[in-house]
Amino acid sequence: MKIHFSILFIFLFIFGNSQNTQQPDTFVKDNFTKKEFYITMRDGVKLFTAVYIPKDISNKAKYPFLMQRTCYSIAPYGENEYRTRLGPNQYLMKDKYIFVFQDVRGRYMSEGTFTNMTPQVDRKTKKDVDESTDTYDTIDWLIKNIKDNNGKVGQYGTSYPGFYTAVGILAQHPALVASSPQAPISDFWNDDFLHNGRFMMAYFRTFPVFGVQKTKPENKAWYSDSMIKTTSEDGLKFYRDMGTLKDGYEKYYKDNFFMTEIMNHTNYDEFWQKRSLLPHLKNVNHAVMTVGGWFDAEDLSGPLNIYKTIEKTSPKAQNTIVMGPFSHGAWAYDQGKHFHNQIYFGDSIATYYQKNIETKFFNHYLKGNTKQDAGLPEALMFDTGAKQWREFTTYPPKEGKKVNFYLANGTLKNSAGQGSSEYYSDPNNPVLSSDNLKDFNGFTPKNYMSEDQRFAEGRPDVLTFTTDVLTDDMTFAGEIMAKLNIASTSTDADFAVKLIDVYPEDFKPVEKKDGVIYGNYHQMVRSEIMPARFRNSREKAEALVPNQKTAVNFRLQDVVHTFKKGHKIQIQISSTWFPLFAVNPQKFLDNPNFATKEDYTKAFIKIFEDSAIEVEVLK
Repeated sequence: MKIHFSILFIFLFIFGNSQNTQQPDTFVKDNFTKKEFYITMRDGVKLFTAVYIPKDISNKAKYPFLMQRTCYSIAPYGENEYRTRLGPNQYLMKDKYIFVFQDVRGRYMSEGTFTNMTPQVDRKTKKDVDESTDTYDTIDWLIKNIKDNNGKVGQYGTSYPGFYTAVGILAQHPALVASSPQAPISDFWNDDFLHNGRFMMAYFRTFPVFGVQKTKPENKAWYSDSMIKTTSEDGLKFYRDMGTLKDGYEKYYKDNFFMTEIMNHTNYDEFWQKRSLLPHLKNVNHAVMTVGGWFDAEDLSGPLNIYKTIEKTSPKAQNTIVMGPFSHGAWAYDQGKHFHNQIYFGDSIATYYQKNIETKFFNHYLKGNTKQDAGLPEALMFDTGAKQWREFTTYPPKEGKKVNFYLANGTLKNSAGQGSSEYYSDPNNPVLSSDNLKDFNGFTPKNYMSEDQRFAEGRPDVLTFTTDVLTDDMTFAGEIMAKLNIASTSTDADFAVKLIDVYPEDFKPVEKKDGVIYGNYHQMVRSEIMPARFRNSREKAEALVPNQKTAVNFRLQDVVHTFKKGHKIQIQISSTWFPLFAVNPQKFLDNPNFATKEDYTKAFIKIFEDSAIEVEVLK
């Protein structure tokens, strides 16, 4: 039970649902009146909603709504029980809005059945509902039933609430004028639980939260008894003792509906296609500010893909993206000296974002002239190498030039070679994803996104390619493509590619953490994994032909990172990345999620010297 509540606290704090018990604060109770309602949706299902109304509201002092819909509880429950924090930041709270919080259908005090990433439906009857219709119906009720509102609604949320914000954009209610999806899920095939279809084992402990249905109204977490208890500080031991993904599923989650769905749907079939939000983001006609973190181990692709999709499909939308040096949701609280894991990026970065970007966005569109631009940059992107904010009028920047770094004999070159490099991959002895064993006990991954990668360099199952020492700064800004030409003795394989910033041997950081050796630090900048089975089609997996040269191309997600003069650029490649991701058996199976140890196949794998990493370098 102790494990569950500590985990839940992390979720609620990051997603703006926390009750800050460290310092009692009566601002909310002194300035707001709390009301609770069951709002009826078009199909008759009632959603539990808490509304905090400013006490000085009147016909002469009207307020807009600022709403969050969530699957993570809108506690505390009861009209006499108040939060100590409202909205996405303290500045907006003190500016005062009508703050609205709602349990989505099937969660906590709301009626209905919970569905992960609820698919959009064709609306033929009143019974045809999804999260966008629930958003519309909620907004419509609020506008008509809460007195002295100014007729404008904004919405926000981080992570899963970020998805509800993003899908809420599709409600297209005329009162909805501003949306800020933050760390949103856009397509479960490449967010959170899956990366290019490969199961993210580091999420294994989260499944009770998402895969156990409640049977009655709940004001507390009903899935607590299903949580996996930690028995050792050595988190790696749990995964090694567990065995295969199939073994873990059968031992812990056979009755978990969401885990069962993931196990049974390995290809990008109709189940996953229906859960992609991106095809539906069309004709967006209000202001959208999408927010993400460059070190968000959970939802990095979501913010980038949602922004880019709206940019392509909705020229009338006032569309903005903000990407900072944050882990998942870390822009919601300030840590003073801002570190991700062991790397320092500056002071009060979250405060800068909250005061100058987020507050300005909502204040302008909800309290100002909606038809005018808020004066925000099109793209505000933090350069994680230069450690400073950069503004772009287009993103990816038009001034970027595509450059190929070819992988040849341990080096990164500007032209292709004729040979190949080879490594030996054994699923029974996988490459570890970290040397921090305590981190493997985590609820979701976090630190690995900027972790020192020296522990992996030199292994016989990891290939390393490194430039000479840079004589000038070099800035990557935009998309990254891995264009691999491979050959394997096996019929299946994964390819994990890491982009790494190698620090000088005499590097002295401005701020440091005790015990960390920063000289020759191998900071991971970006990484991704790709199952070769999906190289030609996500919908239909294909086996590798042993020893046949084959192209495997995939995106690593974007970066804005300056490799400083005196540093080196490095690429690492392996075919296992454990326990961050489930091990590929390297034997082609119709459903590799049910692989047994007997299926594990050792392989010699070649990376040919006409393989390249394609990046966008600023001129």
